[in-house]
Amino acid sequence: MRVVIVPEVLSRVARLPATRLEGSGDTVRELVEDVCARYAGLREHLFYANDQFKEHFLLTAGGELVEAESPLPANAELDILLATSGGLDCDELSNDEVRRYVRHITLPDVGRQGQLRLKKARVLIIGTGGLGSPASLYLAAAGVGTLGLVDFDRVESSNLQRQVVHGTSTLGQAKVESARRRLQDLNPDIHIDAHDCALTPDNALQLVEAYDLVVDGTDNFASRYLLNDACVLLKRPLVYGALHRFDGQMSLFNHLDGPCYRCLYPQSPPMELAPNCNAGGVIGVLPGVVGMIQATEAIKLILGIGEPLVGRLLRFDALAMRFSEIRFQRRPNCPTCSPSRSDRALQAIAATQCSSASPAADALAASLYITPLELQHDLALGKELQLLDVREPNELEVCRLAGSVNLPLGELDARLAELDPTRPLCLICYGGPRAERAARVLLDAGFAQLQVLQGGLKAWARAIDPDMPLY
Repeated sequence: MRVVIVPEVLSRVARLPATRLEGSGDTVRELVEDVCARYAGLREHLFYANDQFKEHFLLTAGGELVEAESPLPANAELDILLATSGGLDCDELSNDEVRRYVRHITLPDVGRQGQLRLKKARVLIIGTGGLGSPASLYLAAAGVGTLGLVDFDRVESSNLQRQVVHGTSTLGQAKVESARRRLQDLNPDIHIDAHDCALTPDNALQLVEAYDLVVDGTDNFASRYLLNDACVLLKRPLVYGALHRFDGQMSLFNHLDGPCYRCLYPQSPPMELAPNCNAGGVIGVLPGVVGMIQATEAIKLILGIGEPLVGRLLRFDALAMRFSEIRFQRRPNCPTCSPSRSDRALQAIAATQCSSASPAADALAASLYITPLELQHDLALGKELQLLDVREPNELEVCRLAGSVNLPLGELDARLAELDPTRPLCLICYGGPRAERAARVLLDAGFAQLQVLQGGLKAWARAIDPDMPLY
């Protein structure tokens, strides 16, 4: 006996017992004719009245296209493929889906119609890191029909402490592909769009417009404001989450005439007060709590049930194991969502694009940078250098250059007397920006002999010491 594999939707429509059917025959036509004879109702879907195969099916065996009269290779299965647009059959739930989502369907507030709404929903998740991991896992498990994943990064070992959608087997892979593999394994019935790119002013509107709502899993203010503005312009709800060390924040923006992100935070804090997870650290379980709450808000919104987090900032203190809430309203002068804004939101996005595309006015001169290879060469020659690491002390627990002195950026102004202005200085941080800010402080204070390690310790690890642990 041979095996014919038919599409799941054809199996359902033709009322077949399975998608793998047994039959006999030496050619493609003989095998299909035999299977059609065994299962009444299949033939009308595969053949025209003149016995020709319908063109919206492809016949494949052994990974190759075959014709109706082609002989079948030994032990090869015949796979019948149906042309698809990439969408889902959203008009009904299959028996397999009913079995999978039975705990939803038996809920009075969900039922079959609620599960169908989840199946028809399209959710965009910006970032597949700490927040995007649990949010995407639970949205996929819940049966959200289409998930869009946006991320430009690659999986690193330091991610695995909190980014649970990834694993050791996907180290080095694009995060969106790593996440797609895990989510498709969790729920093969959903559709996943993997966008291997950063969110930029050039693509923000196009990405957001293709989905019904957005989950914010970003880790920087520029992306948050850009995403907020795009969601307001396109009238898409934005499920917000943010992390720092042991604290989390959650809210729902741009829904039911509620406030947007700029209503809550009109401006971002200065960089020294806004470290990301790399610099500030985060307890690994915290993104799980915040990301699951984001997924919960998204599901409630799709189903139209419960009280959403509109105009409410939910705060979670993991150390005290305490939730608290702050209520806030739309700002009448909000540059993005106020009724009088006209096209100011578009101007805000354009401004972001301009500012990100052009160098800062106070950028350091190229001569002030030293590459990892150049620094290694100078150290090997025994050149007298002060290696000044301006990170926080807790970051030095992970990695540091031998002989470096730690003086955190936030304390630099008050501790200039500890430095010798006559000795050459090399400023070091994790990725470069903090060392650049330290260089501006020192230049203003009269220090002339200084350089910045270009790309920071991340670049040093890539070029010089691949065994250096990173975070």
